[in-house]
Amino acid sequence: MTITAEAESTLRIGPYPVDPAVVLAPMAGITNLAFRKLCREFGSSTSIYVCEMITARAVVERNEKTLHMMSFDEDEHPRSMQLYGVDPATLGEAVRIIVGEGWADHIDLNLGCPVPKVTRLGGGAALPYKRALFSKIVKAMVSGAEPAGVPVTVKFRIGIDDDHLTYLDAGRIAEAEGAKAVALHARTAAQRYSGQADWTAIARLKEAVTTIPVLGNGDIFSAADAVRMMDETGCDGVVVGRGCLGRPWLFAELQAALRGQALPEAPNLGRVGAVLYRHGALLAEHLGEDKAMRDLRKHMAWYLMGFPVGADLRRSFATVSSLTQLQDLIGELDPTAPFPRDAEGPRGRQGSPGKVALPHGWLDDPDDPAVPAGADLMHSGG
Repeated sequence: MTITAEAESTLRIGPYPVDPAVVLAPMAGITNLAFRKLCREFGSSTSIYVCEMITARAVVERNEKTLHMMSFDEDEHPRSMQLYGVDPATLGEAVRIIVGEGWADHIDLNLGCPVPKVTRLGGGAALPYKRALFSKIVKAMVSGAEPAGVPVTVKFRIGIDDDHLTYLDAGRIAEAEGAKAVALHARTAAQRYSGQADWTAIARLKEAVTTIPVLGNGDIFSAADAVRMMDETGCDGVVVGRGCLGRPWLFAELQAALRGQALPEAPNLGRVGAVLYRHGALLAEHLGEDKAMRDLRKHMAWYLMGFPVGADLRRSFATVSSLTQLQDLIGELDPTAPFPRDAEGPRGRQGSPGKVALPHGWLDDPDDPAVPAGADLMHSGG
């Protein structure tokens, strides 16, 4: 099967060509060094694979847990890091530390997170509503990164809810303050991960932001989805998150589709088992075996999604405690079981829409540049 698409990407993030024009979205608890390496082994080394969200305050405090989260593989380039924060001074200082230490080649700003503990502090998807504060943040980050030639990009949502849309202003502000690209998750914060992404918003953002690349994010669960998003919206590249959970070979499919090549054959259960073991081994190298197995448990349902695997065996996978046990469990799978096509659909968290938690009076004045009281105290490292 071949999906027609542009054969060669023209996307650049600052000095870095991105070919094919695919970005692995940062996902908390998911996109650590091991998972990024696995995705890169299937995809192109010249796509971008972003690490887990890092809290700017934790960087400034040089929190030990955070520094480990910021680990990159030796041959990983460009090293792409996403920062979270609310205070321009803290974010600017974090960027200066990162580029001064040579820890990253590209820095992204997280303005897409809809989690209540983030938005109630004015962070994540809540922040673009405060246009003046947002502007100061991007300016401070670009100022800190520019001397080292490190590009800053910004990822945001359509808005807080249907009554408070912010994405067009956010795109223009980021462009004006020197960001090298913007990415839009085409949902509001109130939607969280529910419903359907509104790709028409990506097209409108592409029309509004004319001098830097615009990337689209939301509901890319197959290579065909990526091609369709680029065709329908005119966006310069795609950001893939939940679609690759338990399915890192999606990056091989994306690479083929966006280069106009035949898609690789979908893996049978034997191949999936081999990939699952590789994931566990990489995690063990990064975290140590005990912690690695605990981390891997959340991936099991995604890897086995749609396959004929009995309930008892699934429960054993979900409580795996060693690489030896993992290998034994994989040996109990039917290696000939074909990849279930219905497993190409939505995966990962979806949940329900809900009211967005915001700081008191947050919606009163969008041009108020003040940092919310206590917003910069979160320093857990992501």
